[in-house]
Amino acid sequence: MNRKRAILVVSFGTSHAATREKTIGAIETEIAAAFPDYEIRRAFTSGMILKLLKKRDGIAIDTVAEAMERLASEGFQQVIIQPTHVINGEEYDDMAADAEQYRDRFEKITIGAPLLTHTEDYRKVIHAVTEQLPGLDVQDALVLMGHGTEHHANAVYAALDYHFKDMGYSNVFVGTVEAYPDVHTMVRKVKEYQPKRITLLPLMVVAGDHAVNDMAGEEEDSWKEIFKKEGYEVSCILKGLGEFKSIREIYLDHLSEAMKQIQD
Repeated sequence: MNRKRAILVVSFGTSHAATREKTIGAIETEIAAAFPDYEIRRAFTSGMILKLLKKRDGIAIDTVAEAMERLASEGFQQVIIQPTHVINGEEYDDMAADAEQYRDRFEKITIGAPLLTHTEDYRKVIHAVTEQLPGLDVQDALVLMGHGTEHHANAVYAALDYHFKDMGYSNVFVGTVEAYPDVHTMVRKVKEYQPKRITLLPLMVVAGDHAVNDMAGEEEDSWKEIFKKEGYEVSCILKGLGEFKSIREIYLDHLSEAMKQIQD
C-alpha cells in the first residue's frame, strides 16, 4: 500500500520576505530535493508573525495545529516534523505539544531535532560559522547574537561559547538579545580580549527584525552602536544561519535521523 507521507517544516517565522526565502525557503527546498517521496508543508509558530503576514501581505501560513489538521483531513498516514528552531526551547516544546494532540489521527508522527541538540551539532555549527569568515584574525572579534529565552534551554548559548573557546576560537563570543548573556556581558568579555575590530552576526535562522534592528540598527541601543561607542570598528553580517549550506545540512541530518524512526 502506498502511504501518504509528509514532512512538516516548522519555523518560528519572519515578516521579512527576502530573508524568509533565503533561509526557511532554502531549507525547505533542500528537504524537498532530498526526500522527493514526501509532501513538504510549512508551518510557523509565531502568532505575531502569522497575524502580520496575513494583515500586511495577505499571506496565510498554517500554525502547527492547522497544518496537522489539514494533513489528517487529506488522508496522510505518516508525518515527520522538522523544526528549524536553533534550540529545544519554548517554541519547540509548544510545537511538540500541538503535534502530540494529533497522535491518534496518524499511523506515525515523529519529530526531528533542532539545530543545537547533540554534542556534535555544536562542532558542526562552529565549522559552518567560521567558514563564512576565513579572514578573521587575532585583532578581530566575532560576536554572535542569539535570541535568548527564559527556558532552561538558554544554557545552549553558554555551551556554544564554551565550545568555540575549546576549539581555539578565543575571539568568538556568543550572546543573546533577550536573555543572558546580554550585550553588556558581551562588551565586558570582548574588552578582556582587546580586539580592534568587531563583526556582528545573528545566531538565528533568519536575519529578521532582531538582526536588522537590535543588532545592526542605527538606534543607540543596538549592538552595533553600543560597540561603536566603546571605540571599536564594527561591521555587521546580515545573514541568517539558514543561508549557510553547512547549517542546512545539519537540519537534513536531523531529519534523516527522524526518518529512521518512521521506518522502524
